[in-house]
Amino acid sequence: MSGSRCGAVSRSPFLNTCCAALPFGNDLDKSRIFTCSVKDKNVKTTLQKRPAYTGPVSKSPQHNESPSAGRVMVNGQKQSLSVGQSPDGRQPSPLTSPLLTDAGFIRTDDEDEVRRKRFPTDKAYFIAKELLTTERTYLKDLEVITVSFQKSIGGKDEAMPDSLRNLIFAHFEPVYKFHETFLKEVEQRLAQWEGRSNAHIKGDYQRVGDVMLKNIQGLKLLTAHLQKHSEALLELERTCRSSRKLEGLCRDFELQKVCYLPLNIFFLRPLHRLMHYKQILERLCKHYPPTHDDFRDSRAALADISEMVVQLHGTLIKMENFQKLLELKKDLIGIDNLAIPGREFIRLGCLSKLSGKGLQQRMFFLFNDVLMYSSRGMTASNQFKVHGQLPLYGMTIRESEDEWGVPHSFTLFGQRQSVVVAASSASEMEKWVEDIKMAIELADKCNGPSAEILSSSFTDNKSPEESSADQESEDDLSASRTSLERQTPHRGNTTVHVCWHRSTSVSMVDFSVALENQLSGNLLRKFKNSNGWQKLWVVFTNFSLFFYKTHQDEYPLASLPLLGYSITIPSESENIHKDYVFKLHFKSHVYYFRSESEYAFERWMEVIRSATCSSSHIRSLSRKEPHAY
Repeated sequence: MSGSRCGAVSRSPFLNTCCAALPFGNDLDKSRIFTCSVKDKNVKTTLQKRPAYTGPVSKSPQHNESPSAGRVMVNGQKQSLSVGQSPDGRQPSPLTSPLLTDAGFIRTDDEDEVRRKRFPTDKAYFIAKELLTTERTYLKDLEVITVSFQKSIGGKDEAMPDSLRNLIFAHFEPVYKFHETFLKEVEQRLAQWEGRSNAHIKGDYQRVGDVMLKNIQGLKLLTAHLQKHSEALLELERTCRSSRKLEGLCRDFELQKVCYLPLNIFFLRPLHRLMHYKQILERLCKHYPPTHDDFRDSRAALADISEMVVQLHGTLIKMENFQKLLELKKDLIGIDNLAIPGREFIRLGCLSKLSGKGLQQRMFFLFNDVLMYSSRGMTASNQFKVHGQLPLYGMTIRESEDEWGVPHSFTLFGQRQSVVVAASSASEMEKWVEDIKMAIELADKCNGPSAEILSSSFTDNKSPEESSADQESEDDLSASRTSLERQTPHRGNTTVHVCWHRSTSVSMVDFSVALENQLSGNLLRKFKNSNGWQKLWVVFTNFSLFFYKTHQDEYPLASLPLLGYSITIPSESENIHKDYVFKLHFKSHVYYFRSESEYAFERWMEVIRSATCSSSHIRSLSRKEPHAY
């Protein structure tokens, strides 16, 4: 593709919801983690409308009684459960394993009340605590590269050239060491803030802006290292293309439990963390009156971090898009070079394609130059096989419900072929039509289709080989719905697979929002048919909740992809009667989560809603220079 092609959008990140620690099992309703719709044969799920969240929720009455351990109500009768057994008698999931049902990790209402009386109630304290909890997760993410990845290739000098080794670790280790010290300072400040210090010195501890100002000024000195992280990612990709041995080592490392996200996402974490600091300081400055002792330091820290974000913003945009293309390359077969210069990702998701056999489920990938469609085949790695590429240059689009009698359908008229597709709902159709029209407009303003696209495009005037390939894909499709137990780690848990099974889509804007809205902290979790609340350390990132026993754990025990889920507040009829509870539900799957404060409750609602509600209308276009990798 020529370097003169224009970019499509201002932000093009990719997030992947895989968890190396977990198999994406066949009987998913047994695991009580992923939704049952994954194994349903009728996979065309209509997206539910999410009720708008209007802010804080009034406190509900408290129960004085603690539920009896190991006893639940089933059909009106009390029944005893063995450790880890779910109320419906199914086998335990990773979330209901003996590790997580140990009595030491079920907090009682009395403990809850004591804790609330002891800890501060100032909103600034909870903002500072969010800084602490997310910094713990960030440091763990840095350890994936500086400790785990370095150890995995430690004795294999011939696999990774010294130049690449130095480029990666020489620029990550200083950042890691800096944040080790930063975390200790934040932990010390929070401990002092929560303590019963003397009144005359207590005010010196009840602030965090001074700690942030000092450390952000120190972080500015590491800007040169932060700028090198994108170069390290690019060089790692280039070296993997030329070295099958290094490529195999990276692939094997991604299968380790500690690498709970795709490896290349960890290379972008330092740049994303700058944006998190900016958001935390913005909330702090908004909360403080100008006369507050901590306001001046907080505002100065915000000015410094905003300067860094602006300075590195262009690099972040390019690398998010590049990372997304690299990840999609792992999910697709039948396309030789996905990450060509100038190409930008826009949306991926599930649509039904109309053919002589009727509607057939397909996975579509929209870029700024081409629309690709694929089917999921029975490959060892569960990749999607590309069957067609439709250049956007000269394409037109028209709604086709009346013409074909298919709800939510539209026709794409290309220069060589036409394709009729149908979305799972009116809202999904609206997102696709809007994004495709935007991409067509940009493609028409550019230099037309590249020779690479034209030479590799498929047409519907199929050769016998192409027709048989499509027939094979249909056989694969019917079989794949019962073949989940054969999936290998990662490739069965990616965003692409979740969208396929839940008949939904995500855009680059959604990926961007998911990157910027990360959160960590303790939550109490309860199933719909259980009485007990389990205390978990929860990390929200990549459209998923990752569950740990404590924040010190090296890897998550389980995860819950949130695409397709709705987040609401429990109704009175659900008899929760606890403060700060939100509800996650998809079809028959229901989970309740309790947060420790009103502030934490609002933040969890905010970030989870960012993953469950598509940002189809929040789009900022730019006419920037194309990416050159």
